[in-house]
Amino acid sequence: MRNKGLNAYKQVGIRDQLGTADPYEVIQMLMQGGIDRMVMAKSAIDNQDYSAKSEHISRAIAIVSALNDSLRPVENGEEIINNLGSLYDFIIEQLSEASVENSSTKVNDCQQILATIKEGWDGIPRNVRESALNSQPAAVVGG
Repeated sequence: MRNKGLNAYKQVGIRDQLGTADPYEVIQMLMQGGIDRMVMAKSAIDNQDYSAKSEHISRAIAIVSALNDSLRPVENGEEIINNLGSLYDFIIEQLSEASVENSSTKVNDCQQILATIKEGWDGIPRNVRESALNSQPAAVVGG
């Protein structure tokens, strides 16, 4: 019962954050959500809770698919976009295999890849991201 209330509180907090987030912050939140879902999927696999595993992996795949769909061309960024797209495709494929195989190792590998991407995204200096948002709002790279 306590967890249900906590989850409802978190959802309200996320909706509030989304209401004031810029596109850069939305991508950050998606990445963190994907990482969190992968952590929960690993735990579910380890606890042999296959229903929860399926739910968490499905949501992680949906998040990574959204990140992949958010990729937009930017000036001099074609190689980065292609590499990110390939990484997102790989994560989706590995998560699908992990679900079938009940492999917490594959989920962990995907989590580490997404965490590395997020670390790079988080490292973009504020002035650079604000400049990009102000000059080309339709050309923001999604992760």
